[in-house]
Parts: sequence; C-alpha cells; structure tokens
Amino acid sequence: MNAPERRLPLASDVLAGRDALSDLASLLPVGGLSRRGFVAAAGAGFALAAHPIQAQTVISTDARGLEAGEVEVPVPGGTMRAYVAGPAGGRKLATVLVVQEIFGLHEHIHDVARRLAHRGYLAIAPDLFQRQGDPARLSSNKEIFDQIVSRVPDAQVIADLDAMLAWAGRSGRGDPARAAITGFCWGGRIVWLYAAHNPQLRAGIAWYGRLVGAPTPLTPTHPVDVAARLKVPVLGLYGGADPGIPVSTVEQMREALAAAGHRASEIVVYPDMPHAFHADYRPSYRKDAADDGWRRLLAFLRQHGL
Repeated sequence: MNAPERRLPLASDVLAGRDALSDLASLLPVGGLSRRGFVAAAGAGFALAAHPIQAQTVISTDARGLEAGEVEVPVPGGTMRAYVAGPAGGRKLATVLVVQEIFGLHEHIHDVARRLAHRGYLAIAPDLFQRQGDPARLSSNKEIFDQIVSRVPDAQVIADLDAMLAWAGRSGRGDPARAAITGFCWGGRIVWLYAAHNPQLRAGIAWYGRLVGAPTPLTPTHPVDVAARLKVPVLGLYGGADPGIPVSTVEQMREALAAAGHRASEIVVYPDMPHAFHADYRPSYRKDAADDGWRRLLAFLRQHGL
C-alpha cells in the first residue's frame, strides 16, 4: 500500500505542525500569520534543537486506515512510552522497530512509523531516552549529548528493544518472529548493535549510524567491534560528505564484515551527501538520496521475508 505523503491539512494538523509551509499558507486569510508564524506552526512537534524546521520539505504522512498513537510498554524497571502505527485491525504483522535520532521521539520519527504502517508493517518507535530526560526541551545538540545521550547505556537500550518485540507479540498486533529494525543517526549505530544481539531478526537498516569509537563503560562496543558476531543482514546507508562519519570508517566496517565472511550485509555510500540526508525537516535533507534509501529499505525488507 502506498503511503499518502501529502494532503491539504486539517486545522488540527496545522496546530500539530505536520504540513509544509505552503499548505499552511493556503489555509490562512490575507493578514493572518506572518512567515515566522507559519514556520513556528510547522515546527510544532519537533525537538527544539532541530529548529529551524525546513517547512517546505517536511513530509506529513496521515494516519487514515491506521491504528496509530502512543502506548505504554512494560520494560525493565517500569514502563516506556512508544509510538506505534500499523494497519487498522492488523494482527501478527511483520514488525519494524524504529530507533530515534538524538532528538528523541519527535514528529519525524512518528512520521517514519506511519510510512512503514502504510506499507503493511507494525512500526514501534520507543522513547529510548525516557529514563535520562526529554531532548525535545533542550536547545542545542551539545546539551542533548551532555545531559542525555552520554548517560544512556547500550545495555539499557538493547533490553528496551527486546521488551518492545515481546510486547508486539503479547498484544497480538505484531510478530516477533518476523521483525526488523531501522534507525537514524544515534539510532543507526543502535541498529548494528541490536542486529548483533538478536539473531532472530530478519533484517536491519542503519541510516548514517556511527561505526567506530573509543569504548566507554556505557558504550563498550561499536558496530565495527561486533561485525564478527553479526548474523543478521544489515543495510547501511551513509553520506560520502558526512564529517562525523568519515568514509574511512565506513570502509573499516566493510573490511570487518568481509573478514568475518558476512556477505549478507550491504553498505551504500551516497557521494557528496551530508549527514541526516533523510531528515526532511532539516537543511541536510537531500530528496534524491532520501528517496533512493527508502526504496532500498523497502526492497531489503521484502528480500528478507518481511
């Protein structure tokens, strides 16, 4: 089923900031909101540090025909909120975990979940920073790293993702035996780690996730360190002009996979593409690479039985 990515917004959508600047303008009378007002409305629902929102390119995928919204999922030590989207009435659906960027569980991640749901999947996007704080309220990437990301243990994340798949099975909506994972930036790194942890996954798709790094007590290993343990096929999507993830580190990962004899995984590097080229709400968005990556994601899921 193809996802309807654009439509004229309802008033509630305008308040939620889910449509492009041009669509917002079409609803307002002459003498209504200023351009600054348009952008503020379009930015609602996105993390503060991600602003200014590129409203003219924001993709808004509606929830018609879906069951979509937040749920509370039991996790070690309590419960965790997650945004869940799937076809209305769907049972035992192939399940895709969606792992957030550093900006947390904000509107872009919700939208990615709805896009997958329109393709027939149960998409589960957990708030993996919930114990450490809410990045939506912080005004800079540095604050998010210092106050939240640097305090998140990999082991905690892995256990929470396990809990999400267990909930999918108990709810009857998803099928943990037919599951995959995708993630962006911070979440891209987690894709590789979780694929090494859970050999029952069918596939992983990592969008520009960091591959190498120095070990710390909370992040003891990185994707290049777990390549030899990887039994799940992973598709890595990287930008050739990403200053935070040099192509040399991508080549390190390729070499590690080859040395381990792991030929099921594939890494694609888009020349001259920046970091976060899929993030349609940011200046880094590049439509051609984002669209090609999304096509590859869907094909990779199908290739591996999802």
